[in-house]
Amino acid sequence: MLAVMVLGQAATTVVVATPAFLIPYLHQYEGMNLASAGLLAGAPHLGLVLSLIAWGAAADRYGERNVLIIGLALTVLAVAGSMLAHGFVMLGVALVVSGAMSACINNASGRLIAGWFPAERRGLAMGIRQTCQPIGMAIAAIAVPTLAIHYGILGALAFGGALTLIALVCCVAAVVDPELAPRTVAALGSNPYRESWTLARIHAVSVLLVVPQFVLSTFGLVWFTVDFGWSALAAGALVATAQLLGAGGRIVAGIWSDKVASRLRPLRQVAIAGVVVLLVAAAFGWAEWAIPAAIIFVVASCVSVADNGLAFTAVAEIAGPQWAGRALGTQNTGQFLASAVVPSLVGGLIGFVGIPAALALVALTPAIALPLIPSELDAQRTATRQGRSAGNRPTSSPAR
Repeated sequence: MLAVMVLGQAATTVVVATPAFLIPYLHQYEGMNLASAGLLAGAPHLGLVLSLIAWGAAADRYGERNVLIIGLALTVLAVAGSMLAHGFVMLGVALVVSGAMSACINNASGRLIAGWFPAERRGLAMGIRQTCQPIGMAIAAIAVPTLAIHYGILGALAFGGALTLIALVCCVAAVVDPELAPRTVAALGSNPYRESWTLARIHAVSVLLVVPQFVLSTFGLVWFTVDFGWSALAAGALVATAQLLGAGGRIVAGIWSDKVASRLRPLRQVAIAGVVVLLVAAAFGWAEWAIPAAIIFVVASCVSVADNGLAFTAVAEIAGPQWAGRALGTQNTGQFLASAVVPSLVGGLIGFVGIPAALALVALTPAIALPLIPSELDAQRTATRQGRSAGNRPTSSPAR
């Protein structure tokens, strides 16, 4: 289950990330300004925002397998539609639809993995699951710019569709829904959003912490090709390296949270580290030190993705099995809403102040997130009402 979900999520990540890695091609070869190219890059994320909660509710009601098979099949069809689109508006609409269909796997994969792993190993499992995003980004960073140069936008889009088709076949062959635990009164779980602000605060923290992630992944290629004069291949290799190391960082963060029996304490430390590395990256950019900037870019990229698995696991655990799909949908909706607007806004900001100054300003987002992270006690109280362990003392039975 874990391997298939990593494959499926990585494939849909390529679909969603492809427009971002087309930015240099669109800017240099098609004459599109960064703000317009950034708008196309954010289009799939807008689709994700519009559909995540609905897909989560469908997973709660109809099970993970049904949602995965139907959703991935629709994703393949949507990618094919984007390949046939002509003009800026039609391409943008097609990319929104592709993102909306690909959202099927975000919540279903989280529910599936949470259901197959006990709490004491759930952090590790979710950390591995979270590697799908940087793996997908790394694949896209290497493949998409090269495919665009040789085969144009059509070839770049087709790549993500082909990977998703492979993932669909694997889901049909391998995915089995875990059985629900016996329904006690506690396990039924009331609406966790009415009980406390804990989940809402985690959602807000995740929105703030995802901003540096998407700024670095979206404009890292532009930074090193335009500001430092690197080739697209060299810059793509750097971004891919950062994403792959970030994947390892997510696993380490998951293991760390299992060891300390907490998802929130590591989350605070990741937020603090995020402020520091972004300011250092900005300083190296101003100094025009290419190699130190490349090193800190890799470090900052790793830090910027380390929080995702921690927050994702905390939400699944606190919400309980009857609310996990919708809660994870809400969690991802906030993150992808940010990712939908970040490329265009930051692209415009970069046009005025440059990338180093933009990185320094982005460092404000993890700083603001720090006081919003809930306390361990609040998280445990909410999780207890939902009949689940919040991971602070992982002794409960599996989620499903």
